[in-house]
Amino acid sequence: MTGPSGVVERLYFGREDAERDMSDGLLREGFLRTAAYDAAVSGRKMLIIGRKGSGKSAICMHLTADGVHPGGTALITPDDAAGDEIRRFELQGLTGDTAKSLIWRYVFAVQAARHIVTHAKQVHRLRRLPRPVKALRRFLRANGESADEPGLYDRLLHGVTGLQTSLSLEAFGVKAAVDVGGAPPASEGARAARQLEVVERGVAEALADLDCAGSHAPLLLLVDQLEQIWSSDPDSNAMVIGLLLAAKHVSGAYGKALRCLLFLRSDIYDTLNFSEGDKFHSEELRIQWTATGLRDLALARARASAGAELTGDRLWREVFPPAVGGEDTADFLFGRALPRPRDAIQYLNVCRDTAVERGHESIHESDVLLATRQFSEWKLQDLAKEYLVTHPFLAQLFVMFQNTGYVVMRSALEARFDTVAETLHRQYPAYAEGLTAPGVVDTLYGVGFLGVRRGNDVVYTGGAHVPVQPHETEFHIHPCFRPALGADHAIDLHRYEPRALTHLLLRSSSNPSAGLGPPVRRDFALLEELERSCASIQRQVGRAVGLPAETRAQLSHQVVRVTSDASRALLRLREGEAVDAYGHVLAAAQYFTTVAAQLLASGVDDGSGGSVVRRIEDEARRLTRTAGGSHTGGGGSSNS
Repeated sequence: MTGPSGVVERLYFGREDAERDMSDGLLREGFLRTAAYDAAVSGRKMLIIGRKGSGKSAICMHLTADGVHPGGTALITPDDAAGDEIRRFELQGLTGDTAKSLIWRYVFAVQAARHIVTHAKQVHRLRRLPRPVKALRRFLRANGESADEPGLYDRLLHGVTGLQTSLSLEAFGVKAAVDVGGAPPASEGARAARQLEVVERGVAEALADLDCAGSHAPLLLLVDQLEQIWSSDPDSNAMVIGLLLAAKHVSGAYGKALRCLLFLRSDIYDTLNFSEGDKFHSEELRIQWTATGLRDLALARARASAGAELTGDRLWREVFPPAVGGEDTADFLFGRALPRPRDAIQYLNVCRDTAVERGHESIHESDVLLATRQFSEWKLQDLAKEYLVTHPFLAQLFVMFQNTGYVVMRSALEARFDTVAETLHRQYPAYAEGLTAPGVVDTLYGVGFLGVRRGNDVVYTGGAHVPVQPHETEFHIHPCFRPALGADHAIDLHRYEPRALTHLLLRSSSNPSAGLGPPVRRDFALLEELERSCASIQRQVGRAVGLPAETRAQLSHQVVRVTSDASRALLRLREGEAVDAYGHVLAAAQYFTTVAAQLLASGVDDGSGGSVVRRIEDEARRLTRTAGGSHTGGGGSSNS
């Protein structure tokens, strides 16, 4: 078997995490500049907010690369030990938020001071350091903050000790803590704040003396990976709120010479509730990806790995198949992934890997379909892990959607939830207040598992979309998760299987026509009655505007199959073949009865298609009566 072609063999869309992508070089070569990146670099925004895998760390890591940002960067990524120190930090006389803002301000001030001491020599090329810079160097030495300090944890230990007792401020002309601001402060918190103001003033003077704001781009303090130390408890929330307060303070304390950029997961930021939260709205930028943006990203990554000569047309028409399941391949792929780079990268890579494993020279449609199932299973598991801290019960909710249709009406969801509510409340008592049917809808919409029908569109969370409203009743499982759940169709509707019609049938005693001679006229009447019933149901389906469009299409398709089967039976009758019209009509009536029950189980009610259910039930009863009635045929189907 021929091995994969050179392009497919070289094709690689990158790793799931920005850190390894940067070390591999692909992030630099295949980085796509976005509005979020431009807003971060320009200083228009301080908070870069997005879901896991949305590209926050990619922006952060790209900025740290040599030569990308001329003003220099300092990356701060707390580990568990550092997180524990910040969460535990407190000062008498201050709230938890304010106390933790001081420790963050200390970290920023020390990080800036260390940068300035090195920066003055390397960038400004000063043989003699200015007095304010020398003062910073003496301060760092006096407080154990040497230029080669191994990490954030050690700096935090120095800061915690210094702020809770006293910092050595002699470098700035302050001989003792009592000298800070005159009279002894009334509380531990006030003393710490005044000490910190002295340090920040020293940093600001050094920046001003070097004219950093006027001579080059600002130093960027980048804070990332907070989700590694956050655990949805009050101290964790205070830690993040303190970070926000400290970052905002920095913009005023150091002017244009230094800026903070915070990269926060949206599920963390959205849980925060503090009095000054409204002051940060103008600083927020939420990363949103469109299918077009992901398509551009895929091409940039593909060209970085397979060669700059690779065009979009070749990628999507030669390397990948032009279409999958009759749908444009790029539309198929990006419609079945959550709109974020990490998911797109994983999906594209597994398509490529599947093709290589199967020895294909290009990626075939069958490779994409096989990869789609694998990718869906990954993403269902990953979604539960992503929200393990805030929604630990998420995996148990997915059980309600296994082997069902992907269109879920509110009433059906409520009925399913009722069967598991008691178990969930017992397993997760701390979350019981939100574990209600409306609460579950809000949660599943918020994490991107469910979308809601609004007009002609199905809307998934993100952007400016409002939360689910009480009057909204139609929900859709995101296409990403449908294969893993076995939700391949709009509703769990049995497929109509045509009866075998080509064989001669022996009439039995169960057939009312048995022994009555050639039943040709009655057989014609029965099958024509079935055709009329199908037409009546189709007209009712066409008028049922409250029924989900996908459900209407699926139901209509099955009714067409019943109609076609009846038409073929009539044709065989006309050609002189023996057909069991009685059994044929009874089987169709039983199928319609089953369909009506399945529609009701899916949540269809008077507001969303109850008239269709009633029409199907009526036609099923009519067909049953007709088959068991007079030998000359039954009553006609309604034309309404």
